[in-house]
Amino acid sequence: MKTCKDQPIVSTVLVTINALVYILCSFTGELLYRRGSLDVFFILVNKEYGRILWAMFLHSGLSHLFNNMLILFFLGSMIEKEVGHVRYALLYLVSGIGGNLLSLLVKVVNNDIAVSVGASGAIFGLDGVLLAMVLFSGRKMENVTPARVLLMILYSLYSGFTGQNIDNAAHVGGLLTGFLAAAVMCFLQNSRQRKEFS
Repeated sequence: MKTCKDQPIVSTVLVTINALVYILCSFTGELLYRRGSLDVFFILVNKEYGRILWAMFLHSGLSHLFNNMLILFFLGSMIEKEVGHVRYALLYLVSGIGGNLLSLLVKVVNNDIAVSVGASGAIFGLDGVLLAMVLFSGRKMENVTPARVLLMILYSLYSGFTGQNIDNAAHVGGLLTGFLAAAVMCFLQNSRQRKEFS
């Protein structure tokens, strides 16, 4: 019997929010994109720091939304079941913010004024979370091995770097942030368990 803990509540909520925001964007035109996209000028000059978070919930088109939400739901549901709802939500949001911060840094260094939107940084963060979990958590996850996760990550990065109009800095930033955050989580859990059994 499945309990509330086993249900992908946060993943479902995230997918629903992203879908609703996209539908809202279809009625409001460029309004939400102008207010929420990852834009160096508005963030650094106008101090609109909320864009670092809001940009995660905007998507440039239906295929962009669909691809991200498909991965988010299936990968997210698996991770959410393992770490719990609150930790999963935190890992997702921290990964997305980390991805967008690296994206901003790269834009500033390259004097790039292009704007970015999308949940890809957070989703790459989930890849990083999964890698940290299979390496450091000590728990066995069915059909999940370090080699398989690394292959998935390498393929995703390759697809990004060979594509067009893709914010690869956000992908890399999200991946690294998710991996580091989950690694810290695993080490803290392992340390707590050793103390309980000592």
